[in-house]
Amino acid sequence: MLSLKPIDRRSGLTRETFADEYLSVLKPVVFTDLMDSWPAKNKWTVEYLKDAYGHIQVPLYSNNYSKPGKNYMVPEKEVPLREYLEILEAGPTDLRMFLFNIFRHAPEMCNDFHVFDIMDGFIKDFPFMFFGGEGSKVALHYDIDLSHVFLNQFHGRKRVVLFGPEQSRNIYHHPFTVASYIDVNNPDYGKFPALKNVTGYETTLQPGETIFMPSGYWHYIEYTDGGYSMSVRANESYTRRAKGLWNIARHYVVDKGMNRLMGSDWRKMKESMAKRRAESDLLV
Repeated sequence: MLSLKPIDRRSGLTRETFADEYLSVLKPVVFTDLMDSWPAKNKWTVEYLKDAYGHIQVPLYSNNYSKPGKNYMVPEKEVPLREYLEILEAGPTDLRMFLFNIFRHAPEMCNDFHVFDIMDGFIKDFPFMFFGGEGSKVALHYDIDLSHVFLNQFHGRKRVVLFGPEQSRNIYHHPFTVASYIDVNNPDYGKFPALKNVTGYETTLQPGETIFMPSGYWHYIEYTDGGYSMSVRANESYTRRAKGLWNIARHYVVDKGMNRLMGSDWRKMKESMAKRRAESDLLV
């Protein structure tokens, strides 16, 4: 197994303590009480979302999301939110909904939460909700805009595994993407020998908790139960914001363009580049 240590779990953190112990050193932490003042914490139940917003059409993604070809990074289908929530309640499913801004369809939901004051630089325009069925998995990746992410869990539990950006080479980062395709749970050290040098973090996020994932952190998530969460993002650095915008432009132009041109051959090229980069130090 990969070398993973538990993420700190804290309550009552002040801005100053958070800045000193976590933000300044880019270290993850789980807040057990950061969202306690949000009405959404207790209000956004499954039944409430069904009754109030079940008519909203939502995009669903399956495990085919990252497979090369014409359906690369496109939804599997769209269904009413009520129907999707019933799918989640029925048992295990790989169907997920992510990066969906439900607040464009239901702006009054914004009254149920507020911007945290734990740090400066929160981005008010991009709160996103994430839904997933029991057993579904979020492939290992980092967020392309390089913002800090505060993921707030409302329903169900999630196992979260994190790796710092300094681990990108060792986890075989595919160039021109934000993806790594290693198996976090069953690492193949024969095929990917650099994984022996990897260190990371893990935790199980409970309803009512918030995890701080610093800028550039890789994250792999398993839905222990069917459930949902909401992310809010922060970026207090103008330099980091500029790097994030460049990252978005470069990745979308190169990766999507080459995928259209080469399909699965482009995936093989990225795998080869990732392997050479990861294992170059092992040959010294």
